[in-house]
Amino acid sequence: MPTPIRAADAEVLADAPGSLITLLADSDTTENRFTANRATLSAGVFGTPAHFHTRATEFFFVLGGALQVLVDDDLHTLEPGDFLAVPPTVAHAFGPAEGSDADVLVVFTPGMDRFDYYRLLDRVARGVADPKEISESSQRYDNHYVDSPRWRQARADAAV
Repeated sequence: MPTPIRAADAEVLADAPGSLITLLADSDTTENRFTANRATLSAGVFGTPAHFHTRATEFFFVLGGALQVLVDDDLHTLEPGDFLAVPPTVAHAFGPAEGSDADVLVVFTPGMDRFDYYRLLDRVARGVADPKEISESSQRYDNHYVDSPRWRQARADAAV
């Protein structure tokens, strides 16, 4: 029987100052159907570098603020109520739009083992894990980083 995830009980991690990840439902609790988290990004935060997944579609639903998203080489700004689905193998990145915070519901389907990945990012941000562990875990967590000059420039512009 499904049970609600209470906000007060949800695990909250930080992958960078001003970047919080609230863990809502992972694949082990959803019979691998989906994984969900809430990303709360403060204005000026870099956000997530360009990457892709081979096995899951990633959905973004903006709850508040504005989210800048790179899809392949196209930049989009999503506002409250906007929705975006990024299919497997499509490179993407996201962060708060210039001058804005962003509050976003992020869902993967099928479910992916993401919570341990977010916990790794939190340990790296706190300096208790080696950043090399992130790249070494790309297969396990199906998170494959790619270089994107367009995204780097967009984030530099957003941080001004």
